[in-house]
Amino acid sequence: QVQLVESGGGSVQAGGSLRLSCAASGYTWKSYCMAWFRQVPGKEREGVATIGSDGSTTYADSVKGRFTISQDNAKNTLYLQMNSLKVEDTSMYFCAADWVHSGSWCTYDSNVYNYWGQGTQVTVSS
Repeated sequence: QVQLVESGGGSVQAGGSLRLSCAASGYTWKSYCMAWFRQVPGKEREGVATIGSDGSTTYADSVKGRFTISQDNAKNTLYLQMNSLKVEDTSMYFCAADWVHSGSWCTYDSNVYNYWGQGTQVTVSS
């Protein structure tokens, strides 16, 4: 059974940094996508960044140049390094994962991902 467990959220002042982690277990996919999403109450879940099993990455325009997604395959852990945080980055952050056909692009369509973590809260104050 695939399990994703996020950690690393917290409160930080604007301009600060946080690193989120997502420990993954139970999967044997060779071709997959992993992603970070975020959601505030009353709004749709928003894709933040994706990374494929080939290491390719994508970023939402709102976080480009500030956030970095990475993975440590030896530790089966996904990361999101968040720098220059803004008040509008305040949200619950979720990691997501699923297998994909080899060569597929990773997507921000949350319906594609069947495996989700429980979320970790990030609060940025001015």
